[in-house]
Amino acid sequence: MESSVYHTGDADTRPWGRWEVKDVFEGSVLKRIDVLPGKRLSLQRHSHRAEHWVVASGEAEVTVGSVTRTLRRGESVDIPVSAVHRLANIGTEPLVVLELQHGSLLSEDDIERIEDDFGRT
Repeated sequence: MESSVYHTGDADTRPWGRWEVKDVFEGSVLKRIDVLPGKRLSLQRHSHRAEHWVVASGEAEVTVGSVTRTLRRGESVDIPVSAVHRLANIGTEPLVVLELQHGSLLSEDDIERIEDDFGRT
């Protein structure tokens, strides 16, 4: 059974920027992630969900496993379940990424932080 504890409109401000849930479907959640210039999310992995990131605006540095690459508007990347990954804004403008999560448990509790610029590991 696939479950989500997210609701449309849920949002949170983080040291790197903010996220907001745009829509919730059975087994999937669509989030908007705004990353401030020069900031990055924690190096992390999820046990119960995969993610697909699409850059809507800005310039992202994306790490999935041992591969790091730059993504620009319209480019995307898939993040498999349990893959170590990170998102960073390497541009001078805000980075906006649309994140589609899909899996058996869609929750902020399904984050294992491996490394974090803000001491949240």
